[in-house]
Amino acid sequence: MTKTALIAGGGVAGTVAAIALQRAGWQPRLFESRPAGVADERGAFLTVAVNGLAALRALDLDPARVLAAGFPTPGMTMSNSAGRRLAVLPLGGPAADGTVTTTIRRADLYASLRAVAADRGIPMEYDRRLTGYTEHPGGVTAAFTGAEVEGDLLVGADGLRSRTRQILNPTGPEPTYLGLLNAGGFATGPIDADLDRTPGLMHMAFGRKAFFGWAPAPDGSVWWFANPPSREPARPGDFTPQAWRAHLIELFAEDALPAAAIIRATDVAIGPWNTDDLRRVPVWHSGRVVLTGDAAHAVAPSAGQGASMAIEDAVVLGRCLAEGGTLADYERIRRPRVERVVAAGRRNGSGKTAGPVGAAIRDAMLPTMMKMLFRRGNPQAWILDHRV
Repeated sequence: MTKTALIAGGGVAGTVAAIALQRAGWQPRLFESRPAGVADERGAFLTVAVNGLAALRALDLDPARVLAAGFPTPGMTMSNSAGRRLAVLPLGGPAADGTVTTTIRRADLYASLRAVAADRGIPMEYDRRLTGYTEHPGGVTAAFTGAEVEGDLLVGADGLRSRTRQILNPTGPEPTYLGLLNAGGFATGPIDADLDRTPGLMHMAFGRKAFFGWAPAPDGSVWWFANPPSREPARPGDFTPQAWRAHLIELFAEDALPAAAIIRATDVAIGPWNTDDLRRVPVWHSGRVVLTGDAAHAVAPSAGQGASMAIEDAVVLGRCLAEGGTLADYERIRRPRVERVVAAGRRNGSGKTAGPVGAAIRDAMLPTMMKMLFRRGNPQAWILDHRV
């Protein structure tokens, strides 16, 4: 008899897990906490690195189709607040089929993955937030808002604030705020600044007061994000949309960067939301329950690996259960890699908040350091070249 997998969470982690489990012979059911039609723009856009693209191919998914709404970003520049370029770095690829690291709106990636799930007959229910579950010898009973459902396995893909993780780990850990806020947007108006529109380049800049990143999109718009430092996490109501946009423009007003001009050309500056990650989660699974994606190992955005780690998780989980493995095997394979990536993301984020002295040292040393690090190959190869 086909076993049923109940999946809490319809984001990247949950939807790809459903596809992987169906491929492994299970009958998945997706439960998304948000109402249908509510686009999740938190984060605005994200990057799927070449290791994530390889994991999609392992599920017989064509990355070019799944990420058709995105655009390639195989390279990255790093600059200081004076606009001086400090380094040009590869972001991974091309892979054997020519694909490279790709940037895509979060909502577009969700829609694309959910379309694949629907085409494969995987049902999805909206407005169903997990509230609890009970394991028993015959399976697991999951309680969602408005429904109680029986299954053979519960997959907690319910994100950073995972209810599944809270039940499995009643004494913690909780997400850790990293001292950075997030903003993002899409500049579609005229930009009153010199702008490098080289296709495929993601630009990163250490502003005097905040970190800024931007990429020219093929349609002529400019996608951007900002990381203002803040000792306290943002709370709902701290800014009106107008005040938030004005605050961001002021942060970059003294920099010789196009940041302020790009924000002025943006109708709506999304945010603020907090930069969090998750320290080591002691328990990933029980007899009938398992965590995946951010619920198990939230990665700071500076790693550029959140979506890719979730996709890799799904492939490993599906293969373990298809080949007679266990949830413990899945954890044994995944835990060392994701915890190393989480640590790398935390280190990357800490470099965005250097003071004046630290910034001067960074600007002086970074070009030489990058040349030394890349002399023997890409130091990020252990992340980007990984294949499940």
